[in-house]
Amino acid sequence: MDSIDRIRAFNRSYLRKMGLLSRNYLGTEMTVTEARVLFELAHDDELAARAIAHRLDLDEGYLSRVLSRFEAKGWILRRLDPEDGRARVLSLTDAGRAAFAPLEAASRADIAERLEGRPAAAIERATEAMDQIDAALDPAASGELILRDLCVGDMGWLIQQHAELYARDEGFDDSFEPLVAEILAAYARTRDRQTERAFIACRGKVRLGSIFCVQSGEAGVAKLRLFLLVPEARGLGLGRRLLQACLGFAREAGYVRMRLWTHESHEAACALYAKHGFVLTRSEPVHSFGVDLVEQTWEIVL
Repeated sequence: MDSIDRIRAFNRSYLRKMGLLSRNYLGTEMTVTEARVLFELAHDDELAARAIAHRLDLDEGYLSRVLSRFEAKGWILRRLDPEDGRARVLSLTDAGRAAFAPLEAASRADIAERLEGRPAAAIERATEAMDQIDAALDPAASGELILRDLCVGDMGWLIQQHAELYARDEGFDDSFEPLVAEILAAYARTRDRQTERAFIACRGKVRLGSIFCVQSGEAGVAKLRLFLLVPEARGLGLGRRLLQACLGFAREAGYVRMRLWTHESHEAACALYAKHGFVLTRSEPVHSFGVDLVEQTWEIVL
């Protein structure tokens, strides 16, 4: 079964399990779509119909019929947009909010009932998987992106991501995974919090990337390590943000230079290094991790 078939199978299963195929949503006279339109109006006052259609990817003609039914029930008001006299905005009336309140309560109760008796760990895994689906399919719209320090569980994730992505994209063999594990274990054991720092990029609970500033063993010289972006996070400017955070920390920690090791095949990363002032100081063909590579060293004066 390929990815398309797996997603379609999941959609069919999820719609059935969550009761979203019923004509009358949660025992009301509304369809799921009508309930979603009411939800948007309840949580965002003075919305234009076009904005609702865009958010929910609805045909504007169909939405117009839904809104007409709401208007006939006395649930919504239409008025001129104060910022654009040619447009109209919608808002819920007191009757509309009264209609929405039991729907909101019923929705929460329905989910609570479906989760009842299930282990907390299983529920947490399910919600994390939902975050990951959001991030994978629309990483730019999955919440605020933050850079945080290393937390419990990050090391295992970093080892897995490095091993899997480098095996897939570079053809690395299984000797690379223990190297990453050793680097992280050494960092965790001996980290100097004044001069060493990890940055983990996340949206909600979904990890998207990492970068580390560590001691190089040479006085005044920092080492950049474990710079990683998962594929779905590339092209969002996250790599630049991680690199700038790492450089900023190195300067504040009193380093005078920073050095990194990479491969020529990492063209996007190398271009980013050059753009931020790094200079290529060494380039050498090697055979590492089961493949032929061109190993590079880059440095920057801080």
